[in-house]
Amino acid sequence: MTNHSRTSVPRWCGYPKRVTFPVVGMVGGGQLARMTHEAGIPLGIKFKLLSDTPQDSAAQVVSDVVIGDYRDLDTLRDFARGCDVITFDHEHVPTEHLRALEADGIPVRPGPDALVHAQDKGVMRAKLDEIGAPSPRHRIVADAADAAAFAAEVGGFPIILKTVRGGYDGKGVWFVRTEAEARDPFLAGVPVLAEEKVDFVRELAANIVRSPHGQAVAYPVVESRQVDGVCDTVIAPAPDLDDDLAGQAQELALRIAQELGVVGHLAVELFQTTDGRILVNELAMRPHNSGHWTQDGAITSQFANHVRAVLDLPLGDPRPRARWTVMCNVLGGDYPDMYSAYLHCMARDPQLKIHMYGKDVKPGRKVGHVNTYGDDLDEVLERARHAAGYLRGTIVE
Repeated sequence: MTNHSRTSVPRWCGYPKRVTFPVVGMVGGGQLARMTHEAGIPLGIKFKLLSDTPQDSAAQVVSDVVIGDYRDLDTLRDFARGCDVITFDHEHVPTEHLRALEADGIPVRPGPDALVHAQDKGVMRAKLDEIGAPSPRHRIVADAADAAAFAAEVGGFPIILKTVRGGYDGKGVWFVRTEAEARDPFLAGVPVLAEEKVDFVRELAANIVRSPHGQAVAYPVVESRQVDGVCDTVIAPAPDLDDDLAGQAQELALRIAQELGVVGHLAVELFQTTDGRILVNELAMRPHNSGHWTQDGAITSQFANHVRAVLDLPLGDPRPRARWTVMCNVLGGDYPDMYSAYLHCMARDPQLKIHMYGKDVKPGRKVGHVNTYGDDLDEVLERARHAAGYLRGTIVE
């Protein structure tokens, strides 16, 4: 009998050398990093986190945490040592730093050539035009007078103005009714993108995941409902969405991912227009709020598939587990003791899934979300809204 050391690999396994569990380096310590780390735990995947503070959501649960500034290249290089791949929970790492990491031989997923389209709305719009993806009419404008000229080109005010970098959850976005109102966006000293105000019936999101070798999966298209520019409720799948239009949205998201070379999760936020079209609103190249429902409502969550994709593992099944799944964000209010609300919420709805982020409760801040699922949409919606409202303190019975 031949003796084998513990590090030898039998020929039948097909691997040319010993394979060890990889280390995923996650830049950003928010709730997306926290939930992505959670998805890697059952697989034995190791995580290393670059976080702004020890109190950040993911820093509370990841064992290997580096506290530092992602905008500093030396910090990024030091962090990347020992990581098998680098990925993100936000799009704000300078593009030139990511190119430097790639030049150092560190896999960055998504890479800078793809990620720049989520970092810069002007670059995104130009690329979407190039590949023929449907978008609102738009152009970069120089000042308030130029914004007024754009408004005249698209049929008049109101229009939407966006800073090309840095906007999120309604920040960096202005609904502009007059030339005078168009002045504020230019105070930041960064380029401003003007877009027509789209006449839409609702917002949709098409979430897909793509691996380095081109395998891709598409989740059901969802409806995303906003309150004050912040996602409040996601319904999966989008109710009463025509099958052909849903298919168009999934195909569009898959095509954008392929054309841009996205690796990992891509969320394509869409407008469904009153005349039956879909238009691309925003892109996000990371797990996304519109995909949180997949934690409990899909066979493989967006977080698990993002981990698989950045490691070039085979992707998991994205199909839903139930007819309907509803996600409601839990926002901070005037009721900071959310834990005491668990007794009511869990007793009222034993199927309820609560996901909290470990954040201090502040008014309007996303501190968690709830997922509900079932066969009756009205019932599933009511359960999610009640739980989110009770946790926030806006519902007391």
